[in-house]
Parts: sequence; C-alpha cells; structure tokens
Amino acid sequence: MDALATVTYAGTKKNIVESQMVADTPVVAAPANEGEPWRVKVVLEFPRDTDPFLKSTVKAAEAAILYHIRQLTPPSEEPTPVDVTIEAEFKSKPRPEAGQMLPGVKNIVAISSGKGGVGKSTVAANLAIALARLGYSVGLLDCDIFGPSMPKMFGCEDERPYAVKKDGRDLICPIERYGVKMLSIGFFVSPTTATLWRGGMATSALKQLIADADWGPLDYFILDTPPGTSDIHLTLLQTLPITGAVIVSTPQQVALADARKGIDMYRNEKVSVPILGLIENMAWFTPAELPQNRYYIFGREGCKQLAQQMGVPLLAQVPLVQSICDNGDNGTPAALDADTITGQAFINLAQTVVTVVNKRNREQPPTHIVGMKQ
Repeated sequence: MDALATVTYAGTKKNIVESQMVADTPVVAAPANEGEPWRVKVVLEFPRDTDPFLKSTVKAAEAAILYHIRQLTPPSEEPTPVDVTIEAEFKSKPRPEAGQMLPGVKNIVAISSGKGGVGKSTVAANLAIALARLGYSVGLLDCDIFGPSMPKMFGCEDERPYAVKKDGRDLICPIERYGVKMLSIGFFVSPTTATLWRGGMATSALKQLIADADWGPLDYFILDTPPGTSDIHLTLLQTLPITGAVIVSTPQQVALADARKGIDMYRNEKVSVPILGLIENMAWFTPAELPQNRYYIFGREGCKQLAQQMGVPLLAQVPLVQSICDNGDNGTPAALDADTITGQAFINLAQTVVTVVNKRNREQPPTHIVGMKQ
C-alpha cells in the first residue's frame, strides 16, 4: 500500500490510495516451491472501461511495487523475485460489444449522400418526425461530427443532455423533441468554434453517442451520416447492423456521380447493406405565385434515371420549396404540419420507407456488422 500511494491517478490528481481505487487488500503470496517468485495481486477500480488513464496507471502501479521491493532489499542482496499482477475493475459496466449496442432497436436506417449540400440532413430530420407522427418510436443520431446541424433544425441548440445511472452504467439521455429522441455532438461543443479533431477522436465520440446513451426501445433509428465515404461511415458499419441505406441526391450530374459512390460503398461485398432507395431532393422549383409551374434548376429526373440504372426504388421527388429551408432554419421542420403540401410529402415518404423496410426484412437476412482488417 505504501508503494501504491506513490502512484498518481491523472483523473483525480491524487494517488490511487487516496482516490480509493484499490478495490481490496492486495494479496501477497509466498512461493509454494523454492525458486519460484512471490506473487502480488492488486485490484484497481476505475470509473469505466474506456478510462484514458487505465493503461498508464496499471503500468505505474506495477513499476512502483517492483521499485519499492528493490528499495527494501539490502545492496548486498539480489532483489526478491516477484510476479506482480494488476487487475482492473470498473464502477460502470463495460460498453456492449459492437453489434450489440442497441438491442432494443428494430431498424437502423442510414440517410446518406455522396456530396454535401443536397439536403440530406433536411430529409433525415423530416423523415424522423414523419415516422414519429405515424406512431413509431424514433431515434435520430447526428453522425456529422464536424458539421452537426440537427440541434438547429430541431430548435434545441441551447439544450444540454444529462446523464442517468442505468443498469450499472452512466448513460446520456437523448434530447426529445417532436416525438423524436435525438443526440448530436453539437450539444457538447460550441456552435461557433471549429471541431479540430483527428479521425480517432471523432469516431470515439460517435461510438459514445451510440453506445453510452439511453436510447431505449425504438422502431426506427435514423442515422444522419456526413457526406462522402469516410472514417465515420466505416465506424458505423463496424458498430451497427444497419438495416438499409437511403441515398439522397439532387438531379444534378455532379451530385449523381457522387451518389453512385455512396451506393457502391454500401453494396461492396465486404459491407452488403441493402439500398432501400433513392430520394431526389430539389427535383424542381415551383414559385408560390405560379403553383402550376415547374422549373428544373438542377436537371430533370436525374435521380429517377439513376435509380432505374442501379435497380433500386425511387422513394420520393422532393421539390425545392423555400418553406422547407425556412422551417429547418427556424427549428420547426416541414413534417410537423401534415396539412401543408410539403408536410404531407414527408408523411408519404415515411410511409414509403416503412413499406420498403418491411419488404427488406421479409426478403433479406439481417445485416451483420462489417469486420475490417487493419
């Protein structure tokens, strides 16, 4: 115990004895046979299995015991051979393994796009709300660590999630708005400061939002993924058994070229996540004063043609309407008002997504998480 009292735990800036981390009286066992080492066993208790100071503290404790023994040995004698074992226990239960993090979730749907600016987050937010309005229990995870937008779209930028103790673990409570449980890294970082994180930090934060949150039973868990194909997408594929992916694109050829890459990522033989369908966003523009007119600003039916070429359903064609943008900026997504044309369009989209998910579940086996070799 004297040796352990010299080891500082970085989490409290106190030694591990003062921090009450020594879970039980250390065991010191004499050798059973001559020539064998003494055995020392120490059990240290850490707050959680993801403690960033775990490995360094264990190594420091082992080194401190061996050093203490050498100091007690007269200079003329050889140090007593000692086999030191440091075991770690956790106050909080360890995080579930990948693939088992959301046992109460029936369907996980990734909303994806090949490039940014095509309205993917707008579609994800409205789809989640529309599903909730249809009576389903819905969760929404903003997976864009570097450009989170859901707190603003849901009008809850000032909200701060709190933690609860559940089943021996400290879990984050998602913010609930419009019948949707929602989490975003935007709740934990300043909205005016750039998130300068390396890939490992971003993926670690994403895993925490998935596994260390109290999502509870859900019919649909919507993933608003960042644009492109990146570390975040690989983390999601290695962590969650995604039921299917919905690809969002504008009819513009540049956007469609990137949408093809998104489809290819999910269809890769190592991934094998079904494509539930495509959504053509900003399909046309209709001015309020000329409701019968359609202006194809970004091209005409490009997404419809891509869906036919790739052999996947076209789930919806969403027009470019100013009210959709305004409602998103104001924190009141269009799907909240089913009496409007845009609101009803997203309700129809939600019904279509339910249909294709049910069809996928009937005809195809469950998705497995992706095992990637380093």
